[in-house]
Amino acid sequence: MFTKNQIFAAPLAGITDRPFRRMLRSFSPDAPMVTEMISCHSIVGAHKNCLRNFDNYADERPIGAQIFGADVALMADAAKILQDAGAGWIDINMGCPVPKVATRAGAGAHLMQDHKLAEKIMSAVVGAVEIPVSVKTRLGWDNEHQDWAELINIAADCGVAFAALHGRTRAQLYLGNAQHPDVSCCKIPVIANGDIRTADDLAGLEDLGYSGAMIGRGLLGRPWALAQIAGEKTPENIGAVVLQHLEYAIEYYGEKTAVPMFRKHAAWYSAGMPNSSEFRIKVNGIDNADVLKVAIQEFWGII
Repeated sequence: MFTKNQIFAAPLAGITDRPFRRMLRSFSPDAPMVTEMISCHSIVGAHKNCLRNFDNYADERPIGAQIFGADVALMADAAKILQDAGAGWIDINMGCPVPKVATRAGAGAHLMQDHKLAEKIMSAVVGAVEIPVSVKTRLGWDNEHQDWAELINIAADCGVAFAALHGRTRAQLYLGNAQHPDVSCCKIPVIANGDIRTADDLAGLEDLGYSGAMIGRGLLGRPWALAQIAGEKTPENIGAVVLQHLEYAIEYYGEKTAVPMFRKHAAWYSAGMPNSSEFRIKVNGIDNADVLKVAIQEFWGII
């Protein structure tokens, strides 16, 4: 069975921002986690409309900062910036399947099709920083091109410390069941990712050669999931958790941005509960933080 420091929080675009990571950290102080992906162009350009470009990670360790892009020099420069910002390691995204990243930008999952470019990027990033570098990838572009082992071993030759393997191809997006192949052929440790939500989902992964597990969508509305998998209890007062998350979001983004952004989190927290559909409809019409707090308090019966 994996220990706490072998169970990672995955990078989730638009979700694992600093407010959500604070919630994760409140339940799992020592769990390794990865930021949502950051564009190398955005961080090197210090784009002011993207708050995560200015996060300081010194108080979040163990944490890896994930970058994506196709420009070798910019990827190296972005890695250095994030190292200076306190990241514990740099993670290179080689698995994002969305078209604006994987096709139009030639980054993310596109690097599974261009191993030469992937090798140049990995070598440049490893050479640019003094902290470890990891990669996150998928089984391959599609069922006919499942060359994950080759790519991970190229990563090892570049000096990459470990890899996370999502058990789907790019063509699958997030559909179908994740498959976790035997990774004992890989030269570096591999972390399993995909459809891992409970402790039962860890069964057999060590026998397949995995060195840990990474939880992604299982975190939605469940920032205690890492702790729960490690054998700890679910919080009794979920409403208080939701309110704390909202406070962190307002503190980080400001009320105008935080309230509409938080609607998706409120929906995930309420999933499966009685009257959750009505609650989601109500929340989607709220723009005021105080009104949203009252709705949350009423739904979870804490007023």
